[in-house]
Amino acid sequence: MTPDEARTGEEAKAANAAEAPPGESATESPVTPSEHESEVRVTPESAPGSAGAPHGERVADTEPPPERPGGIERVLIFLNEVAGGRKLLRAARELSQAGATQFSVVAPQNRPTVGQVVDVDELRDAAQSRVDVTMSVLSEFGVESQGAVMDPDPALALDDAVRATRPDYILLSCLYETRFGLMRRDLVEWAMARFETPVEHIAVRVEDDAVRWDLTHTLVVATRTVNSRGLVERLKERAAERPHRYTFISPRSGDISRKEAASNLAATLAELYRSDIDATGQPLSPDPFHAIQNAIEHYRLDEILISTLRGQKSAWLEEGLIERVKGITDMPVEHVETDADAAPGREPEPAGVGAEGS
Repeated sequence: MTPDEARTGEEAKAANAAEAPPGESATESPVTPSEHESEVRVTPESAPGSAGAPHGERVADTEPPPERPGGIERVLIFLNEVAGGRKLLRAARELSQAGATQFSVVAPQNRPTVGQVVDVDELRDAAQSRVDVTMSVLSEFGVESQGAVMDPDPALALDDAVRATRPDYILLSCLYETRFGLMRRDLVEWAMARFETPVEHIAVRVEDDAVRWDLTHTLVVATRTVNSRGLVERLKERAAERPHRYTFISPRSGDISRKEAASNLAATLAELYRSDIDATGQPLSPDPFHAIQNAIEHYRLDEILISTLRGQKSAWLEEGLIERVKGITDMPVEHVETDADAAPGREPEPAGVGAEGS
């Protein structure tokens, strides 16, 4: 199954979005702070691990920033499906350092690439969590922002967000070849043609990173322990031994709230970015097994790591999650237990410090 096949029928209504401006459909105003995640990559020709790279040779995953116009004050960050990403963070911080002062983070209520969310309320919570995580990560590095959840259709949501925020610059975070509507229009091409505002595509790294010979793509399934000291240190140690990319799934677990799950995931992503480790995430998948199953279908993974809380009963283990996952894949599935102590936090960094690289 491809990401396109997993799309909901709701996006068909965007087929006419390029011909006529859609009506207002924002769930909440992107210029009003709210309690509210993203990912990333480079062009196929220059992507790490792309065709032409010798077997085993590491290809640099950094690139110079694009030429951006001067005088940018208002920036719209549009998240389609995913959360986190060092390249998105770098772009936002470069714009902040260049003088941008207003950042709006917006996500449509569409179906995430990973997570298999189907309920309408779940879709909204997942979208709001993508916004939450991204805003928290930006704040960790000195970039303050405000956020909103918009229409389920990405084209309608982007159109509404542009009219509501009147940005000078748009950072569009989505997969390559993200398409919408009955005509299967390319979202990035549509946006660049529709808006006079410059659009910079922050492309989601899924396939390119996954085929690099030197990089291990690990799916990390953790909710209560996602920001535990033991898990974070373990992930950093693995990346020090061999380059890793981590994709996090944080399914619902017990009484942990959406805000807490998003905050913990954001803290872990920020800590990994400080160590120049690529990672992204999706909190609030309702069912861990189906979320993992969906990730296996959509991503080229090398291994799966499932983390639970040491010394406490785990519903995941009682339901046989480890065995069920091993039954649907030949890749290594590791179970780790960690304590509840959170990884040490840090004071927010000024916009010009740390987290360089894509």
